Amino acid sequence: MTHAVPLSRAAIAAITTVAGLAISPSAYAQAFDAVRLYGAAPARDGGNVGLALINGRKYAGSDERRTMLLPGLDYVWSNGWFAGTANGVGYNFSSQPFLSYGLRLTADLGRSESRSRFLQGMGNVNAAAEVGGFLNFSLNREMVLTSSLRYGAGVDRNGLLLDLGAVYSTEIAPRWRLGLGAATTYADANYQQSYFGVTARQAINSGYPTYTPGAGLRDLRLNVSLAHGFSQRVGVFAALSAGRLLGDAKASPLTREASSVSLVAAVTYAF
Repeated sequence: MTHAVPLSRAAIAAITTVAGLAISPSAYAQAFDAVRLYGAAPARDGGNVGLALINGRKYAGSDERRTMLLPGLDYVWSNGWFAGTANGVGYNFSSQPFLSYGLRLTADLGRSESRSRFLQGMGNVNAAAEVGGFLNFSLNREMVLTSSLRYGAGVDRNGLLLDLGAVYSTEIAPRWRLGLGAATTYADANYQQSYFGVTARQAINSGYPTYTPGAGLRDLRLNVSLAHGFSQRVGVFAALSAGRLLGDAKASPLTREASSVSLVAAVTYAF
């Protein structure tokens, strides 16, 4: 008779890191909406590596889809430093297991006009470094509130984003975990103009009417996930995420479909 081995905290950290890829309508471009350190073992070094297959929109507001295979690698040091493809590079000032807060450096991946025929004439939004901070609070072992502030995205590298979210994760059977999440992002006018606005020059080149969006909530995202641990280190993960653009982002001439669904399947290894 074999006994089920529960997922270790390191394995949970690996799964929740990859889960971050599934929380936005443009999943592969929004992995930095939260710092996911809440599954890591306290006062210990540890990391995770994974491979995720993601099917989502070509850009926020697109009605076209694309599939990508992305690697992931994240590491947390016991002294508070962390680095990786999902969390960026930063420092957690808290030593409490229920609280994490600090500063970090992330990246906005930009947007190429060659990604879709509906972006022709809009020019590229180049990749840029973002600076910011984060604050996470665990209400209990299963419920975590997340927040993140990021600055530096957009054409002029002066866009500001505020991400707010909540994640619920519970063991539903030995080696099986169910996750539910919700998140929203506030974007300032600079970010909105870069990704949803149309300048006079862009209007001439693209044929879209000029459009100047204001600051406000960019979108709302909901997701459900299921994870299975083959051992305390190896796990697989699947997630379904639904998102909807709001306000001026929804009204943009570039937005062909405000609602979207993203799918993620991943395998992770904690070390």
